[in-house]
Amino acid sequence: YARKKGARARAETEIAAMSAALESYKADNGIYPRNNVTDNLNAQTSGDPSSFQTASQYLYGELSGDRNFNYVIDPSEQGNRSYFAFKSNPPSADGTSNSGMLSITRSGNTYTVNYIRDPFGNSYGYSTANQANQSNGYNPTFDLWSTAGTTSGSTTDRNQWIKNW
Repeated sequence: YARKKGARARAETEIAAMSAALESYKADNGIYPRNNVTDNLNAQTSGDPSSFQTASQYLYGELSGDRNFNYVIDPSEQGNRSYFAFKSNPPSADGTSNSGMLSITRSGNTYTVNYIRDPFGNSYGYSTANQANQSNGYNPTFDLWSTAGTTSGSTTDRNQWIKNW
């Protein structure tokens, strides 16, 4: 119980911090980060965290400035502003990262950030579906959420989610 409560508190803090970073992004760019994937991920119907991974990876790239997702700001990315510092440990030699906010895989000396990981080990959800179609999503700006360790998307599970709406 205490571990789950701690994970919930951490997820709430991370969602608030990423939301603040998104506001800074919007202040600089005039829009929230969005693409086809985030416009099509609907928080009202998507309950499986594995379906959030591509949108979460895109959010990582936009907020970190690492738009090729290799865990490094390359010379070609030097002009990209970083809005959020994701705390994560680089992957071990076996190729996986088991701690921190990022799911990272490693192949030799090459890293790939797969998604932003919530304290429960799943991908955070990030959606701009309401901007694309007002009958989708919850917020007119963006939806950001953690399934709090649930994976079915049932109404009971959704009531446990940690979210910005």
